[in-house]
Amino acid sequence: MNRHTVALAAALFAAGSSSLALAADVDVDASIPDVNYGLQVRNWDGPFVGVFGGYEHGTVTSPITFDLNGAMLGVNAGTNFTLENGVVLGVVGDIAWSNASDPDVIAPPGAFDVNWFGSVRGKVGYDAGAFMPYLTGGLAIAGGKLTASTGDVVASNAHYGWTLGAGVEVKATENIGIDVSYRYSDYGARAYGVTDWKFATHQITAGVNWHF
Repeated sequence: MNRHTVALAAALFAAGSSSLALAADVDVDASIPDVNYGLQVRNWDGPFVGVFGGYEHGTVTSPITFDLNGAMLGVNAGTNFTLENGVVLGVVGDIAWSNASDPDVIAPPGAFDVNWFGSVRGKVGYDAGAFMPYLTGGLAIAGGKLTASTGDVVASNAHYGWTLGAGVEVKATENIGIDVSYRYSDYGARAYGVTDWKFATHQITAGVNWHF
């Protein structure tokens, strides 16, 4: 075997070794999972349903002014859409039972109660991975009832108004979120007998949402 043959064999061996090394690198790289993808938490897109409870404090304005206090328990449903910059847009509706009342109003009347409330709201939040802070606001409705000291119902009305608030939802699992929020709601006046009554409330709630 002469020098030229040896040199040619050496060159072919080197080229083959380089090709094998390159192929090995490609295979190794292809087998490595996307680390960032593996650490990502499922985003907030899609529909959800939930339950919540909390505390409600309010003020009624009428011929007399007095406070409302009580508990609430309700359900909600909505959906979210995440933009490329991480902003989350959503819409949500809720309906809840309430026992907010002031039974110590001087007779007449005997009591003014807020028996239920609901809302349809928009949401603007930010996808921070496992949690999403947000602002919310929209239309609000609540049911009021005025009862005389005799126990007779003077009138029952649906009050319409607006609501604004803020909150944060934290993922407990991939599909379950814990939602804590505060909302202020202002409801317009309605006639009870010969006088108009209106009220506003502060609500602090905590709930659980199931995401699909």
